[in-house]
Amino acid sequence: MLEIKDLSIQYPASKGVPNLALDKVSLTIEAGEFVVALGASGCGKTTLLNAIAGFIAPTEGEVVLDGKVVEGPGFERGVVFQKHALMPWMNVIENVEFGLRLRHVPLHERRRIGMECLRRVGLSDVAHRPVYELSGGMQQRVGVARAIASSPHVMLLDEPLGALDAFTRESIQELLLDLWNDSKGVFFFITHDVEEALFLATRLIIMAPRPGRIMHEMRLPFARQFLETRDARGTKASAEFIAMRERVLTLVHETSSEGVH
Repeated sequence: MLEIKDLSIQYPASKGVPNLALDKVSLTIEAGEFVVALGASGCGKTTLLNAIAGFIAPTEGEVVLDGKVVEGPGFERGVVFQKHALMPWMNVIENVEFGLRLRHVPLHERRRIGMECLRRVGLSDVAHRPVYELSGGMQQRVGVARAIASSPHVMLLDEPLGALDAFTRESIQELLLDLWNDSKGVFFFITHDVEEALFLATRLIIMAPRPGRIMHEMRLPFARQFLETRDARGTKASAEFIAMRERVLTLVHETSSEGVH
């Protein structure tokens, strides 16, 4: 279980104006949930993810994972960044194994785990290629493989698909749902894309900016519908999905306006 308790984060003031990025955000996420945070720029989505990852410390409140307060990064939390953040001097398998190497996992064991993770993301055939030879979509899959190599309890995904073409984006959305379904862990994903949010989330949170706070929460059926049917296009074209998309778009616009002072 992941618990965010009255979390506030204030960055240094700009020109004497306080910069409160998050204001008393509380959220509980249980194992088996795929939670997506949606909102306009400046609503604190990335700040919230970074606090869960342990990259930044709360100004007030706390983040608690399985009963322990998060005080810094840890292998139980895997992170996939907006850009793949791969190390270009390493080949694909070496990038995937990197976290295991830091944990002093023996070479033969980390190679076995790394190859299995590449197989799961459909890249076992490029294990020994330099990462700079891969397409953007393939590089992002390597980033996902690296994140899952440590078998994290929590997967944190910071708009990882924003720079990809529509076809590649949808294929990785489907991959993420399969990985989530297999892991039964916590997935926390942030995006600006309403359709992507609806497709992936079992629970959607809509955030408002200045300061960042959660304004709406809703549970959604579309991720599980896809896992049952394997028909992404059919899921996204359904009347229920389209109606929910229009409702969420309205809420996002309303909450964005509420944040403007």
